[in-house]
Amino acid sequence: MTYFIDRRPNAKHKSAVNRQRFLERYRKHIKRSVEEAVNRRSITDMERGEKVSIPAKDISEPVFQHGPGGARNIVSPGNKEFVAGDKIRRPSGQGGGGGAGEGGPSNQGEGVDEFAFTLSREEFLEFVFDGLELPHLQRKPLKSLEEVKMVRAGLSRDGVPSRISITRSMREAYARRIAMRAPIKRALKEAVEALEAEERKDTVLRNPTRIAELKAEIERLEKRIAGVPFIDTYDLRYHQLSAQPQPSNQAVMFCVMDVSGSMTQNHKDIAKRFFLLLYLFLEKHYEKVELVFVRHHTAAREVSEEEFFYSRETGGTIVSSALNLVNKIIEKRYPVGQWNLYVAQASDGDNWDDDSNICRDLLVKQLMPQLQYYAYVEITPHDHQSLWHEYESVVKEFPERFAMRQIVEAGDIYPVFRELFKRRLSQS
Repeated sequence: MTYFIDRRPNAKHKSAVNRQRFLERYRKHIKRSVEEAVNRRSITDMERGEKVSIPAKDISEPVFQHGPGGARNIVSPGNKEFVAGDKIRRPSGQGGGGGAGEGGPSNQGEGVDEFAFTLSREEFLEFVFDGLELPHLQRKPLKSLEEVKMVRAGLSRDGVPSRISITRSMREAYARRIAMRAPIKRALKEAVEALEAEERKDTVLRNPTRIAELKAEIERLEKRIAGVPFIDTYDLRYHQLSAQPQPSNQAVMFCVMDVSGSMTQNHKDIAKRFFLLLYLFLEKHYEKVELVFVRHHTAAREVSEEEFFYSRETGGTIVSSALNLVNKIIEKRYPVGQWNLYVAQASDGDNWDDDSNICRDLLVKQLMPQLQYYAYVEITPHDHQSLWHEYESVVKEFPERFAMRQIVEAGDIYPVFRELFKRRLSQS
């Protein structure tokens, strides 16, 4: 049996392997604590680690104990009162108390504190975004030669030791040894047969000189065979690598947020927390995803990340201005054949009269045929308004690629986010 021991040093002498095994074993408890933490956190501390507690009863391990049967005589070390054969009286009272709290001694017997430990930032985000993905992500044609993958491209006699092909090198060495020894072995066989024939002759007919020459020849041939090297630099073969262009799965996410006067500060905070979750999700799981931030009231503007989350600009509401801006940015910078296009929109559903019809037409005729996925969240505890109802007709035409959900309070953000970006069984 072969044993593999991982002796790689871990930070602060901790076992990373054991920690990962522990996190996997108690994934259900940790995930529940993480979900609770996401719902109660503010925007600024969304990506720090988290202290997690697991009930002690849930981390108990099976142990072997003595059964009730059999005769057992035990005298504990340090005993001054009992000898073998004495019967010990049952303790009186209700048992010892637990730890003292604010209300005085406990009468509930012994207890065990919950097991608590801290998740790092990476571990915390791993649990937050477990099972999520960008829906319908596709590979697009090449945009440039920058995205390449190093693949094996045959063998060469020149290379570095780390890329040596052991199997092919040994095969070449074996073939070389066969080729070099074959004529020598044939000559050796002929010399041995000639020597045997000469030695079988009568003593009178034997030629001592000829026998001595054959023996010398046999010795020389045997030395030549033994001198053939087991492996030579000529035999070495190395794997060659070449840069192979890869189809690009790059994507762009448009974050569209309503900052009109109807959006209260609480609504804006919920929208910002939703977009921050989206930002962290994309940052952690995807390398080729760009983000475009768009804020709108009566007019829409492309803004920086800082301005998107912290600007205090406000005004009326014309949602179509944001959709028109997104469409223009796509036409100018993100060709459909080279990019996976996504839009996430957050609004309270309030819109200018007759503009909701324009939004529906923009989505159905221009945007949705280009997009991989459109996620709309409406932040309101009230009945839906015209924008929601117009978007329902978009869902009917694009049921797989247009999704809309309602958020009433901060506790709804994480469940809604997971529902919008949950992993699909198959990609279209």
